[in-house]
Amino acid sequence: MTLRIEDLPKEELFGQGNGGCKACGAAIAGRQAMKVLGERTIITIPASCMATLGGNNQKTAWKIPFYHTLFEMAPAVSSGIRAALEIQGVNDVNVVSWGGDAGSADIGFQALTGAAERNEHMIHVCYDNEMYMNTGGQQSSQTPLYALTSNDHIGKPVKKKNMLAIMEAHGLDYVASASIAYPFDLMEKFQNALANPGFSYIHILAPCYRGWQIPGEKTIEFARLAVESGLWELFEVKKGVRTRTHEPSLIPVADYLLPQGRFKNISKKAVEEIQTSITKYYGRGDK
Repeated sequence: MTLRIEDLPKEELFGQGNGGCKACGAAIAGRQAMKVLGERTIITIPASCMATLGGNNQKTAWKIPFYHTLFEMAPAVSSGIRAALEIQGVNDVNVVSWGGDAGSADIGFQALTGAAERNEHMIHVCYDNEMYMNTGGQQSSQTPLYALTSNDHIGKPVKKKNMLAIMEAHGLDYVASASIAYPFDLMEKFQNALANPGFSYIHILAPCYRGWQIPGEKTIEFARLAVESGLWELFEVKKGVRTRTHEPSLIPVADYLLPQGRFKNISKKAVEEIQTSITKYYGRGDK
């Protein structure tokens, strides 16, 4: 189903009153996703920016039940919630775990891979700002090559872990990448995930302007530049069939990398090597 702006519910289930920074990519992702997930949703969130900006015991920006879990266990808690719903015969509630870099790719990976292996009827979302911003902007496995972080002032020496490939290797029926700069693509992928009776994984690029060292008003712009440069591919995998959902214009990667303060140490040679790699990749005919 192709979404149109007039199809979207006017009710905001997440967004207003959240505690995020201005132009927070994670908050934007949450708002977009909830337009599709709807009020019959239970969400679990480990320690992360998303957990703190969503509320605490005094107030909440969510209008659905959400559980703030320990760092390593949001998918496990969601598994338990799904089991409890099934015991009660409740089958019209969406169960979602929603983690950042640490809660998905690093500290929380053991619970994530376990839930995926069991093919639990749930969705896991990794909102990826490419560093640990909730604790000061430290390096994560999702930090890209050459990027500066608060604990590495030279630049990351190794490539970003390919979480989408790892999750695809689990043999899941639905895996997808998304970006907050392409909201209808993102929301349609949540529709597809909801239609999947097993485990679905959606990985969203959600820039943090503070960590990326860009102006806050350009959060969406840089999310778009990542896609249009080819450095963040939008695709989905349905039952093993991989489809690119947006063909990038392939602007120079320098237009995306060089304006960001986190790449201030990147060399001209490194930029050229990245550009060569991207040109080769998209020239292979992969669709």
